[in-house]
This record gives sequence, structure tokens and C-alpha cells, in this order.
Amino acid sequence: MPEAFVSSQIVTPDAIRPGAVLVDNGRITGICEATAIPRFHRIVQCEGALLPGLVDSHIHINEPGRTEWEGFATATRAAAAGGYTTLIDMPLNCLPATTTVAALEAKRAAAEGQCLVDWAAWGGVSGHNTNDIEPLAKAGVRGFKCFLAEPGIDGFNRVDEAELRIAGPHLAHTGLPLLVHAELPEVLDRVAHDLTGADWRRYETWLRSRPDEAEVEAIRLMIRLCREYGFRLHIVHLVTAQALDDIRRAKEESLPITIETCPHYLHFASEQIPDGSTLHKCAPPIRSAENRNQLWAAVGEGLIDLIATDHSPCPEAMKCHDAGDFQAAWGGIASVSVALPVVWTGMRVRGLTLSDLVRLMSQRPAQLACLEGRKGQIAPGYDADFVIFDPDQAFTVQPETLHTRHNLSPYIGEHLFGTVKATYLRGNPVFNGNQFADLPEGREIPA
Repeated sequence: MPEAFVSSQIVTPDAIRPGAVLVDNGRITGICEATAIPRFHRIVQCEGALLPGLVDSHIHINEPGRTEWEGFATATRAAAAGGYTTLIDMPLNCLPATTTVAALEAKRAAAEGQCLVDWAAWGGVSGHNTNDIEPLAKAGVRGFKCFLAEPGIDGFNRVDEAELRIAGPHLAHTGLPLLVHAELPEVLDRVAHDLTGADWRRYETWLRSRPDEAEVEAIRLMIRLCREYGFRLHIVHLVTAQALDDIRRAKEESLPITIETCPHYLHFASEQIPDGSTLHKCAPPIRSAENRNQLWAAVGEGLIDLIATDHSPCPEAMKCHDAGDFQAAWGGIASVSVALPVVWTGMRVRGLTLSDLVRLMSQRPAQLACLEGRKGQIAPGYDADFVIFDPDQAFTVQPETLHTRHNLSPYIGEHLFGTVKATYLRGNPVFNGNQFADLPEGREIPA
């Protein structure tokens, strides 16, 4: 039976308005006044704002190969609780890494029958796999990820300028984006020599080991290569505000460049991170409060295109929490189930709106992953993926809030605003009142 989702705040691409979103066979068929719902529609009353399902274009699901860190079942469960209906999985942390068509097929087999929400995959540029780039594109990856610095994990290798120059024409030919972890290893290596004998329990040591300069120089290199080869360039998890002027000039030049940052860089500040708190470790590192303010300004300006989680969980022992050793601990933050309220908490005090939130966390990530026309908006023809969101309800993050395989996160204990009341995938509830769907109906989104 067709349905009508009724809300006083429907966040569409054009406005926030009251009314009803009409749904049939999992797709949006129209938007109308609540008094003009056609006959034979089942009414779904939404106690909150109705947003399009969020799209996370930067998440590490880790399956196959490292399912004990996270897997499709637990990652998509946490995503549903967080209002995400589409995940684009990064090619590393799983084994084998998604750098060949065979590895992509192994990931598809692992995901089968496990997912509460939809997903797709990024391919990897790693280990001189240039000959795999175009076959991966034809096989359905949404783009490609590479590291300029060492990823810090077996199974995925960093690339240098020479390898990128070989890959550049192939990337341009696919028309798909290249997502880049932009830290220049030469800068990191140079700084490492100055940290001999340093106290790695101190957060300041970790911060010094990944200086702003490493990001700035890497971004400048990628802008030059983008200009030369014409491939779509996406900088993942931008942290340093010192790169904003270079990015602004590149965009004024109309280069095909997009930028993301992450919830933890918009929420935390280095001055507030206690020594030994390895739950806060990520790369690049969380920087100062002033840097955070400049990132928020770039978000408001539109210079930063989107916000993605970089959800990267691990087993508790790998965080080395007892030792508090930032050098030895795994660098990653679990956040997919709380990213929406984390970001909204920062937005509401800066005058940003639910429309801004949807643009940054749904519409633009969907565009990056070539999903426009299907995901990321409440508009006719799109999948009926919805979040019912109460923007005013406050809560404190508890371990059970996370719904991940390992309930570890620096957000535990944080006081946030905004709660997910329900999440719908193609018109069907996958999370509703802290209850999850019995049947996993999520699937890979075909190219």
C-alpha cells in the first residue's frame, strides 16, 4: 500500500516545509499538503523533522578479514541507529583490500544478507594496481581511495607522486573521484627525528608528530596533479585550517575539487584532550580550538563540501588505553551512530540549519559517490530513505548508544542535542524507538 509520511518539518532541497511525502514501492512519488494526501495511502505520523537518510561517504566496515573490529552486521546496525541509510565503504582495513575486482567480489559475498542499510564500495589505488583501476570502475566501485602517508595497516600501501602520475590518466578516464588521505610522508619523517625520546603518553607529542605542514604540502601536491590530469579530487578528513586558502584558490580556478571534514574535528579541541586519552587518537590529529573555529567558518562558507564520519573502530586492546601510548594505539574514532547529534550540536549554536545539515551529511556525500538521483534528497524519484529527527532533545552518550561491535568512543559522556527517533530504508523502518528491523534488507547500490 502507498504511504504518506506526515511531518511539520520536511527538509527538501528547496525549503523546510510542513506536509506529506508520498511513497510507493520504496520510492518517493511526490510531496503534498497534509490535507491533500491521495486516497488509499497509509499515514505515517512523524514526531519530529523528516530528513533524507544520511549518506556516510567515509566509513571503515572492515569485512571481510577483520570482522572482529567491525563488520557489515554491526556497522549497518550502528548506522541505522544514527540516521544513516547509505554507507560507502573504504577499501582498506578489510582483507583483502578492495584493490582488485576479485577483492570487490569477496566483499560483496561477505555483505550478503547482513546489512540493515544500503552500501557501496570505494576501490583502492595501492601497490601499483593501475591496471585494476578501470576494471574496478566497470565492476561498480564509486571511486578510489589512496594514502600519501603510510596507512599503518597491513594490506594497503601508500602511493607517491610517481605512482599517481601513472594512475592519473586512468582515474580521469573513469570520471570517478580520487579520495586522498593528504599528509606528506617527507614532512612526517623529518619531524619524527625530532621526537626521539619523547613522551608518547602526552597528546602534545602525537600532535607534534603530524604537523599542519604535512597536510598543507600534500594538498598542494594533489591540487597540482588535479590541474594536470583533470581527475576529480576529494580531500578526506581535512583538519588543518592552514590549507583553506590553497583550497579556496583551487576552487576559484574551477578545478574539480571537493573537501570533507569529520565530526571529531568539529567537536573536540586539542587543548581539552587529556594525556593518555588514546580514544581521541586519529590521523591527522585533532587540532586546536582556534583551528576548529576556522573549520566551522569554512563549513558555513561552503568551502568544506561535506561531513563524513571516518568511522574506524577496533577491539579495545588496540587502543592501548591502559598504557595511554599514542604511538602504539590504533588511530580511529567510532562515530557513525552519534555523528548526526555531534554535528547538529555544533551547528545549532552557530546559526546553521537543518537544511545545512542535510546538504553536508546527505546530499553532498551522495553526489560525491555518484548517487545523485537516488540518495540524499527528499524529492520525487529518490529512494524513500528517511530519518525522523528531534533537533531539540538532549541526551548524554552512553556505551549502549553506540550499537557498534566494540562500544569504544571519545564521545561517551558527551552532552549532545538531537535524537534519531526512527530510520526508514525505502519506506521500511530499520530503526524505530530503539528497536531494529528483524530482516536485513540493505543491499549494495548498483552502479
